[in-house]
Amino acid sequence: MHVHALTIGNFDGVHLGHRALVAACRAFAQAHAGKVFVLAFDPHPNALLRPQHAPPRLTTFDQRREQLLAAGADEVIRLEPTPELLDKTAEEFLAWVLKEFTPGLIAEGEDFHFGKGRTGNVHTMQAQASASGCRVQVVPAVDVTLNDHSIVRASSSLVRWLLSHGRVADAARMLGRPYEFAGTVAQGDRIGRTINVPTANVICDGMMPMNGAYAGTGTLPDGTVFPAAINVGMRPTVNGVQRRVEVHLLREAKTWSPLPNLPEYGWHLRVGFHHFLRDEMKFPGLPALLGQIHRDIARVADFPPLAINA
Repeated sequence: MHVHALTIGNFDGVHLGHRALVAACRAFAQAHAGKVFVLAFDPHPNALLRPQHAPPRLTTFDQRREQLLAAGADEVIRLEPTPELLDKTAEEFLAWVLKEFTPGLIAEGEDFHFGKGRTGNVHTMQAQASASGCRVQVVPAVDVTLNDHSIVRASSSLVRWLLSHGRVADAARMLGRPYEFAGTVAQGDRIGRTINVPTANVICDGMMPMNGAYAGTGTLPDGTVFPAAINVGMRPTVNGVQRRVEVHLLREAKTWSPLPNLPEYGWHLRVGFHHFLRDEMKFPGLPALLGQIHRDIARVADFPPLAINA
């Protein structure tokens, strides 16, 4: 008999806590020859309810789907937070889930809330689901040890806080992988090529970390990965007026584009952040800036692999 398992949430970032939910579902589904369904809200419900409080995205839905499937999900279903869906009471929403997917197990964290006004919780869910023969498993939160030896609970909001403070290595510990966003390469000021350090100006689809220089990676559309020196910020030395992400790929060729079959602009680049190098600063001129860029590049080339205790 095929009995399925599911979990519901936002899953932004797909951190270790999210992966624990999927793992609980996977264990149940394998024992019952069933599937694992993940119901993921996209965008965040606050984007409709309280737009001014909607958190910045860590992942697009496509990224979340890819990562959730890799974590063990069989199907990832997008729940668009329409007024009709958000107006459902907790009882109405759960009744819809039980009828639509007939799960034998629902796995959630202890702080999970749902339904209009967030009145539903794992205890009310257990009471209602049991009448349909569905078990609710409360999955313990996942604790993560950061580089400063503090122990914190994995959460999307804490990943955002870490990124906003430049702590990309700690964010990677919580995610189980380096933080990465995808973006489109667009025309910039073309200053990099004049100083023989060509950079890709990336229009990003995810949250930018704190302004500064980073060691990371750039992944091309064909999957080729290069080490990268990444700058996030306003570019004060050249009087920049717009916050940007500029990526210099460490490769032998010094001309743009990186591959012969890529156009100069309009292609997608995945940018991974591994280590924070330094704060953003204004230099007295291009020669001083170029000297620092070369020091940044040297540090990227010498950085050890990012250690993650997933």
